[in-house]
Amino acid sequence: QVQLVESGGGLVQAGGSLILSCAASGIIFRLSNMGWYRQAPGKQRELVAAIGASGTTVYVDSVKGRFTISRDNAKNTVYLQMNSLKPEDTAVYYCRQERSDYVYWGQGTQVTVPS
Repeated sequence: QVQLVESGGGLVQAGGSLILSCAASGIIFRLSNMGWYRQAPGKQRELVAAIGASGTTVYVDSVKGRFTISRDNAKNTVYLQMNSLKPEDTAVYYCRQERSDYVYWGQGTQVTVPS
């Protein structure tokens, strides 16, 4: 059974840094596309960053140059390094795993950047 568990959220001052981790289970991890999504109050859930099984990465324009997604297949873990945080980054961040039309979501972790 695939399960995703996020950790690392918290309150960080503007300009600060935070790293989120998502620990997955199952032998399909290395074949999966992984992503981080976020949902701010009153907003739709949006893709923040994604990394494919091949290692290819994509980012939403607003975080390019500030956030870095990475994966460690030996640990079944995906990370999101967040630097130069802004109040606009405040949201619940969710880990997503996808392979062959199977999609799994983590429970979410809160990131708060006060203005």
